[in-house]
Amino acid sequence: MSLRRFLPDNFTLCLIASVITASVLPSRGGAAVAFDGLTTLAIALLFFLHGAKLSREAVVAGLTNWRLHLTVLASTFVLFPLLGLLLKPLLLPLVTPALYVGILFLCTLPSTVQSSIAFTSIARGNVPAAVCSASASSLIGIMVTPLLTGLMVQAHGQGGMSWHSAGAIVLQLFVPFVAGQIAQRWIGGWVQRHRPLIGLVDQGSVLLVVYTAFSAAVLQGLWKQLPLPVLGGLLIVNAILLAIALLATRYGSRVLGFDREDEIAIVFCGSKKSLASGVPIANVLFPAPMLGMIVLPIMLFHQMQLMTCAVLARRYAQRVEAKRRGVSNGQAVIVD
Repeated sequence: MSLRRFLPDNFTLCLIASVITASVLPSRGGAAVAFDGLTTLAIALLFFLHGAKLSREAVVAGLTNWRLHLTVLASTFVLFPLLGLLLKPLLLPLVTPALYVGILFLCTLPSTVQSSIAFTSIARGNVPAAVCSASASSLIGIMVTPLLTGLMVQAHGQGGMSWHSAGAIVLQLFVPFVAGQIAQRWIGGWVQRHRPLIGLVDQGSVLLVVYTAFSAAVLQGLWKQLPLPVLGGLLIVNAILLAIALLATRYGSRVLGFDREDEIAIVFCGSKKSLASGVPIANVLFPAPMLGMIVLPIMLFHQMQLMTCAVLARRYAQRVEAKRRGVSNGQAVIVD
């Protein structure tokens, strides 16, 4: 197996560069205010484009497989939050209280869209169902993630979501998304034809939030509060959450009677968390000094899920190809 599969992708390298830049040259004063304004505009544009590129036809076409979609949504918005809360006695000793809040937030996030679909395709799974499930998860997450975060953080004793945060969610995320859906009939084709440009907006907005978040956190003494043992503990926590989610979606889908193609879609849509949605939502929900600790678990989980799912997708594909070859050889023997 090539070592290249385990190396960070270009976007992850850019994230690391943003964190290093913020650590060495954090934004202050007027520059910080300007970056905050630019970040708000970038997030609004991001969710507008998400609304414009979400295909209604794909969602309608996949609605018939409602059992699969409910299974994915249950894993994303029920299983993960329960794990974050029930495993508190195990997870909290490994990290700081602030990082644990970031882990709780991670557990409430929607699934990824692009990578879930891509891995499902590589693994020879049910791609139309993955398109529908991942898109629905992303859409539902705009409202469900803030609500779940408020409930879980309040249960952790850190206060709930304020009316100001709720209003900011509506104005910065939901309104642009709805506007994008309305404008889809006019700009949907253009958005589909310029996916690389849209990807740059996705990644650029995340990088902006990461830079501003870590700038504020560094000025508050982030790295003094995050020794190496705590960082190692965070990696262990992420690995535990991802392993349980992968096992639960894989064997749970078999217990529920799904076929192999549906199982693949459930595994890759139900075990992943969206960095692209999570970072902008965190920017709206949490105060600037907390953002670095909130975003860090998402960044590490993002890279971990990509590396793990890349290996799993290729193994699924190899099994499918081996099965096909076996069937083909068997048919050849019978004919002869």
